[in-house]
Amino acid sequence: MAIIPSGSTWVAQWGIRPQTMLRPCAMNKMLTSQCCVTSKIGYLGAPSSSFFSRDSLNALFCAGPSQTSHRSRGARFIVRADSDFYSVLGVSRNASKSEIKSAYRKLARSFHPDVNKEPGAETKFKEISNAYEVLSDDEKRSLYDKYGEAGLKGAGMGSGDFSNPFDLFESLFEGMGGMGGMGGMGGMGGRGSRSRAVDGQDEYYNLVLNFKEAVFGVEKEIEISRLESCGTCNGSGAKPGTKPSRCSTCGGQGQVVQSARTPLGVFQQVMTCSSCGGSGETSIPCNTCSGDSRVRRTKRISLKVPAGVDSGSRLRVRNEGNAGRRGGSPGDLFVIIEVIPDPVLKRDDTNILYTCKVSYIEAILGTTIKVPTVDGMVDLKIPAGTQPNTTLVMAKKGVPLLNKSNMRGDQLVRVQVEIPKRLSNDEKKLIEELASLSKGKATSRR
Repeated sequence: MAIIPSGSTWVAQWGIRPQTMLRPCAMNKMLTSQCCVTSKIGYLGAPSSSFFSRDSLNALFCAGPSQTSHRSRGARFIVRADSDFYSVLGVSRNASKSEIKSAYRKLARSFHPDVNKEPGAETKFKEISNAYEVLSDDEKRSLYDKYGEAGLKGAGMGSGDFSNPFDLFESLFEGMGGMGGMGGMGGMGGRGSRSRAVDGQDEYYNLVLNFKEAVFGVEKEIEISRLESCGTCNGSGAKPGTKPSRCSTCGGQGQVVQSARTPLGVFQQVMTCSSCGGSGETSIPCNTCSGDSRVRRTKRISLKVPAGVDSGSRLRVRNEGNAGRRGGSPGDLFVIIEVIPDPVLKRDDTNILYTCKVSYIEAILGTTIKVPTVDGMVDLKIPAGTQPNTTLVMAKKGVPLLNKSNMRGDQLVRVQVEIPKRLSNDEKKLIEELASLSKGKATSRR
């Protein structure tokens, strides 16, 4: 819900067009017995609710006598959020920008997740960052002072320009030696949030199956190659027994500034330090992994392929990809399926297509033939008088639905009637007799 100005009145928006205009009650009427709220309003103002405080709801929905609708021109209605950004940063409401920035830096150092491992530290860090984003911006601070968080949402400003509180943190400490030199940082050097864990990349494997394996599923044992954490240095990349030192190229910041002079002036570009890879530290590389912290190894894993896969299907095996760095999560393994086509049976989604040939005599008189299916040879009855290119349906002889093996498609059999190009004398006489009989029947019908 947001409270936005609308002339001399206020509109409460819940995502739908309001039908009534709510006038603010005079402040001296807020604590009277006439300014009451229903049980529903009390629920919205309950401690478990994140919408408004109880006093704000009382002021918003109170209904006094009819003469209270005529208020003085200078009256102002204020809605404040439950959490006070000034209290979060520990500053007064008249604090200057420098005081707000100083308070944020002090609190951010204390509650940064790379430093403070206590439960709830990261949540507190995000709350501090959110408060600073609002109070450090003149426009947002003005709206917040007047209308609280509801005013920010009503103006469409969201929670700030930074989508990540760690980006806000780095933007303030960049150019000041990162987090280096700060008291109580436990030797973090200049890495700052760049020391956070990096997740591993995904790996891919191509698996070839024959037609029936894809239809009914199969269990395969495959061998993959991936990057695993180095056991010699325990994933640090440094030679055992040595300690990392501050990078001399970037001074421990993990970034370097490159300048280029152009006719338009001097342009500067911030780039990741190539000497330390952005970590801000250099060390004697591990002999096993050459400082990469990971080594490539092969591993055999058992893979269960479900029934109904087809060429292009992808199976995801979690945490079987490349290892992460600095404690990051491993990537996933994606298995790409390729199916070898069957020379006789053709697949069309969950249906199987097959073409059979019968003689014109069998098509006229009807017959029973053997038809190949994925379940083996099955008898198929060709009805008498079957026309060329007729399609017969063999129910539930197709491909199982993926992840629903109890449901299957059909096998569609297309009948081709063969007409002989040459006849023996006896066959020709019989056909001529048949033709004369058919001609006589046609004449009698006419």
